[in-house]
Formats: sequence, C-alpha cells, structure tokens
Amino acid sequence: METTQILDRATAHHLAGEFDPARELYERALAINPDDANVMFRLGVLDMQGGAYDAALAWLDGALTRAPENARYHFVRGQVFAAAQRFAEAIDAYLQALSFEAGSADVLFALAVALQAVGEYAAAIETYTSLLALEQGHVDALNNLGNCYRQQGDPEAAEAAYRRAIAALPDDANALTNLGTLLEAHGRLDEAVALLEAAARVAPESPCGLVNLGVALHRRGEFVRAAAVLTHALELDPAFPEAAYNLAIALHALGRRNEAVSHYQRAIEQAPTHADAYNNLGIVHQESGSREDAAQAFSAAIRLRPGFVAALNNAATLMRTLGRFAEAESHLRDALAVDPHHAVTHNNLGNVLKDQGCLEDGIDCYRRALTCDPDNVVAHSNLVYALSFQAEHPQLLLDECRRWSARHEAPYRGAHEPHPNDATPSRRLRIGYVSPDFRDHCQTLFTLPLLSHHDHEQFDIFCYASVARPDDLTQRVASHADVWRDVRDLNDAQLAQMIRDDRIDILIDLTMHMADGRPLLFARKPTPVQIAWLAYPGTTGLDAIDFRLTDPWLDPLGSDAWYSEGSIRLPDSFWCYDPLTDTPAVNALPALSNGYLTFGCLNNPCKLSDATFRLWGGVMREVPDARLLLMAPEGAARARLLERLGHQGIGEESVSFTSFRPRADYLCTYRQIDVGLDTFPYNGHTTSLDSYWMGVPVVTRIGDTPVARAGLSQLQNVGLRELAADSDAQFVEIAVQLARDLPRLSAMRGSLRARLTASPLMDGERFARHVEAAYRQVWLAWCDQAQRRAPVRRDSAVAAGPGNESWLTTQTALPGFRG
Repeated sequence: METTQILDRATAHHLAGEFDPARELYERALAINPDDANVMFRLGVLDMQGGAYDAALAWLDGALTRAPENARYHFVRGQVFAAAQRFAEAIDAYLQALSFEAGSADVLFALAVALQAVGEYAAAIETYTSLLALEQGHVDALNNLGNCYRQQGDPEAAEAAYRRAIAALPDDANALTNLGTLLEAHGRLDEAVALLEAAARVAPESPCGLVNLGVALHRRGEFVRAAAVLTHALELDPAFPEAAYNLAIALHALGRRNEAVSHYQRAIEQAPTHADAYNNLGIVHQESGSREDAAQAFSAAIRLRPGFVAALNNAATLMRTLGRFAEAESHLRDALAVDPHHAVTHNNLGNVLKDQGCLEDGIDCYRRALTCDPDNVVAHSNLVYALSFQAEHPQLLLDECRRWSARHEAPYRGAHEPHPNDATPSRRLRIGYVSPDFRDHCQTLFTLPLLSHHDHEQFDIFCYASVARPDDLTQRVASHADVWRDVRDLNDAQLAQMIRDDRIDILIDLTMHMADGRPLLFARKPTPVQIAWLAYPGTTGLDAIDFRLTDPWLDPLGSDAWYSEGSIRLPDSFWCYDPLTDTPAVNALPALSNGYLTFGCLNNPCKLSDATFRLWGGVMREVPDARLLLMAPEGAARARLLERLGHQGIGEESVSFTSFRPRADYLCTYRQIDVGLDTFPYNGHTTSLDSYWMGVPVVTRIGDTPVARAGLSQLQNVGLRELAADSDAQFVEIAVQLARDLPRLSAMRGSLRARLTASPLMDGERFARHVEAAYRQVWLAWCDQAQRRAPVRRDSAVAAGPGNESWLTTQTALPGFRG
C-alpha cells in the first residue's frame, strides 16, 4: 500500500476518534519515510489529544527540525504547552507561528489566551485587538478581551467589549453571563438579573449560569427565587459545590438555618478546602447558639486559608462572646497583620480591649477604624459610647455625637417625608419601640415594667424586634405588645417604610449608640416624634431624634445645652426595674462570718477608670484589712487591673476576681460583698440596682455627666441620698463609715430589698403613667405645630404623673420637631 493511501486511512480513523488504528497506520507510514514531518506532526496531535504531552512535544520537535518554518507545527506545539499549563512556553511557540504566518486568526487567539493565562493582560488586550482588526465579530475574542479589561480593573472597557460580543451574537450565553456578572459586581442588579436570565434561557441546562443568576437574585433581595434557581442548579449537577454553597447562603437569608447548615456541609464534602463555606457555616452555628460547632468551623476556615480576615474576625467575635479575650485579641491582631487598614478589624479589636478594661486602647482602635473608613457607622457609634465611660464633661460627648451626625445623618436630613398622621390630640396613639434586645438581656429588666403596665386603651403598642436568637423573655415581652414585628432581616430603609406604613406616632430608640442599634433608621425620621430612652442617659447627637427621657437627678435644670434632643424629665426616675426573679435570697452580712469586710464592684471592666481606682485606693488605705472583689475575664485583663490597682496601693493579696457569669450566678456573687463601690465617671446602672436587690448598698461619686449622676438618681429614689458623694474625700469618708459600722450595714442589708421594692424604682404602674404623660405631652405639641404649621420653641419639660403635681412645671413649651 502506498504512503498516500496509508495516510488517508490513518486520517479517517483519527477524525473518527479511532486513535489506536490511526496510530498504527501513522507509524507504518513513518517506517516507510522516517523523515516525513507531516506524519510526525499527526502523531504529535494524536498524543496531545490523548494527554501524552511530552510524547506530543517530542513528535512536534521532530517535525519542526525537518520543517522549521511551518507555522501550523509551531501553533500546535503551543497548544500542547497550553494544555500542559506551560503558558510561557506556549506563548513562545505561538510567537514563532506568527513569525511565519502573521495574519493567522487562530494563532492570534491562542496567543492572547495564553498571555491572559499568565496575567499579561496588556499584551493579551493588544493581541485580541489585532485579531479583531481581522475579524470584528470574533465573539470569543470579544469575550476574552472583556475579561482582560475586567482583570485590569477597567469595568467600562470590559462592558463595551461584552456588549460588542452580544451585538455580534445576541444569544451567546458566555457574553450574556460575563456582562451580567460584571454589572452584578458593580451593583447594577436589575440589568444584571435581566442579562443572567437571558443567559439561562439560552443555556437552561448550565449549572454555572443558574448559580450566577441565583447570586444576583440574592443580592437583589429575592431570596425565595434565588433559592429556587440554585436548587435547580444543584439538581442539574449534584456534585457542584458552588451551587450547594450559594444555596446555603440563600437559605440562611430566609432564616432556614438547618437547611443552610446541611448545604454548607454538602459543599464542604464536595470541596474539602472550601474555606468560605466553613466560615459561613460558623456564622450559622453561632447564630443558632451552637458555639463549639461555630468555633470548629472558623478554625477550619483559618487553617485552610491562613490570613482569612473575615474568618479571623468572626472567630474573634465568638471568642469575645465566650469570654476568651486573649484568643479574640490574637485573632484580630493576626487579621491586622494581613490587612492593617481593615476598619472592621480595628473596630472589633476596640471592643475586645474595652471589655478587658483597656478603654484608652479601645478608643484608639475605634479612631483607627474611622481613619481607615470614615463612613463606618458602627465604629463611630462605638467611639461615641466608649467616650461616655471616659469623659468627665458632657461637652466632649456632645461634640463627638454632633460629628457623628454631620458624617452619617446629614445625607438624610433633606429627604424626610411629611407625616400624614392624624393630628387629633386625644386619640389613641401608636407607640413604637425599636430594639435588638427584647431577650435575655439587662434591657428587659426595664422594658418589661413599662410594657406590662401600658394603658392599651390610650396607646397601641408596637415592638420592632431585631432579636437574633429569641428566647423565653422575647415571648414575655411580645405578650405585652399589641403588634409584634420581627424585623431582624429588614434593612433600615425597609424598616422605616414599615414603620411609616404602620402609622406610628411616636418612635422610641431603646439602643442609641450601643451594640446593634439602628441610628440610621431614626435618621430617616419615619415618625412625627422620636424619643431616645433607656440605653444610657446621654445624647445621640441626631437632629432627627426630638427628645430624650431623663429625670431631675440625672439632669438638673440648666443642663439642657449638653444634648441635641430636648430633655423630658420624668418626675422620679429614668429607670424602672424588675429583677425578674425572687432568688437568690439576701444573705447575712458576709463580714460577720468572714472577719473582714469585702468591697465589691461587678461593673464591666471598661468602667474601671484611673479616677475610679484613685477613689478606691483612698478607701482601701483606710480599711487595710478589707478585700476587693471585681468582675473581669481571666488572663491578661486581670493582670493589667492588678498592676493598675497596685499603683493606688491596693495589693494583689487584697483582690479577688469573678468571671462574667449567667445572671443567676452573677446575682449570687453579691452574697460575697458587704459594700459596693461605684465607678466614675460612668456609674453603675443595672449593676447598682442588682446590688440593692441583693441587699448591698453602693457608695457613689457624683459627676457632671448624666452617666456620672446615675448613682445619685437611684439613691435619691431609694431614700439613701447620704451614700452619694460630692467629692473624692466624701466618697472615702462614706465608704469607711459604712465599713466601720457593721450593725448599721447589717440592718441596711436586711431592709434594702424591701426599700427598693417600695420605691419608684420598682413601681411599674407609676412609671408607665409618667412615661405616657410625656408621650401625650409631646404629641399635643406636635398636633399644635401640625395645625399651625409653626415652629415650636425648643425647651425642656417635666412630665407629670398622677399624684406628682409638685413636679408639674408651668406651661413650658416643648422642643421643636425636626422634619
């Protein structure tokens, strides 16, 4: 048989995919003519198709030895290198091919692809451009050109290239997908979804296309539809980890946590190194309260991707919750080593340091976060709140709050819509309470006494709850609301619209600048009247919040200039407290059996300022055999506190610590304390009331800020004003006198719970009437303004309640309303 006939038969087998007979015939032809470059070339192609790249290259090199100027041989040699992921050598081969056939579209395309693969985007763009000069409608080249521009960070040029590809071939799924994902990445979600839907219609069986569509739908907030699309993608390819991963994200958004866990685990089974899936799995476990599972998932994510900033932050947040502050701090410092300008990490480190009593360092971290990201609302709110633990003059706090407002509230000031609420003064009012803490949280000790005593004939009570993990107390709070809204999945704009639709008349901010607050909800002014209360006595700095509730002891007349809101002084107290338990019982004075006196403070370590330790040092020097019991996390935090106490002459042998504990165990700790020593300039609030409930009197120091007058307010209401000191010397004197008069102290311990129970501080009905009188008063003022369309003078007011006519002011105008 002649060589030509042999090659014809070999080629036929080759084209039919019958590689073994093709190889046999090629080798027969080569035996007849050992220098036949064409046969060597064909054998090279055959080996390339079989994945035998080294053998293919050997054949092609032999062919080129005999025909060094054959562009086709160089081109296929480049394809073998590309298939073997040896792109630099592929590029050299393609350039050789072009040196002999400059106008080859196939070679230009292959060269551009190889350049793109090694990140030589500028050269790839130039090559694609040369190819497109030859073939303007080369869709693959246009798609890849767009990808190169995208990799170079030029989205406008990428978009133009993708649109040229679509113009050339409107049903090209790749071009539709590329443009859709580009627009999705830049927030143009409506256009993105339309393009990705078109791609899905062209290629309905493409799991990748459906995953891209599902991601875009999720970003647009269409979680149900996203989940359906992603479920279909997983049905088409059950072994597609990205489909399982993104479906888990959609299910998580829908609150279907168990299903989300299942699909994250499925993605991990299919892709064991999927660090993102481990990270997100940890988040779901943490939200569900499965903290150990969450810790394991975060650890896996960090192990798989060292320097994974998101996972390091998530792990640190969990460790902080668990009281493992050293680990939390270590994770965050590891994250900052990777990205020193990551605002969220600086903010989280600030939280961890603050909780360990390193307030100055925490404040510095918040400021660093704002340097990295001036628009970080959370970090700025944390800074505002942290400064209240440090500032001894209210002007410092007001200045920072006003800076917060200028930065974050200002964009909303001109966008407040008119409020169409019925301006009838005497009608039943709709009151809305907004909080993430309608749960087992200290806030509930104060919201329940009010909510359980509201007059529902006069007030329609709405609660807007952003509670991550509802519990039994959530249900108890909800039972006192006329309308309960679970709004944890709504953003501020959506929640503002819901509140408008509910026609709320007065909206109460229970969180202010504390954790998980919603100041930008209130900045949108969804209701005619907005009031801040409970989180802490202070100011928000927001123009959109009209009033703040306070009392005459926190804010004596003449202090109104320190707040952006108008001050409404409730007749008795800012607080009304319910311990929500009758246990544990008050025990006998510990000093009687111990033989020494124990001073104690169970406030958060962030309140343990140098000013506080100076006060305590004076007391401990006068009572040298006394002990001091504090609450602080184990490890470095306690060591730092002991060092600082040592500077005030308080020896390590005199100090003992307790850890953060569940409420029942925490209350039992007061059974070890004889006298409470308050903090300054931020007094104890809930902790002092808990202390009185357990029979332990607290000596306080009065300052100029409202948080520094909390002790005075509570003692005034409980009838023990003599325990509030106006000076450092008086603080020491009061504490020492108590320590040296055990009979008096013992009698006080036995009567303090009953005294507290009988005081305004635990009279929920009385407190509710006072608050409702304040609501009615501000509503009358708004109705008057609405009817007259005239500004109302900004001034302070005292709300009067039944039986408290002595606190009723003359007809003082209320502050004006904004927006």
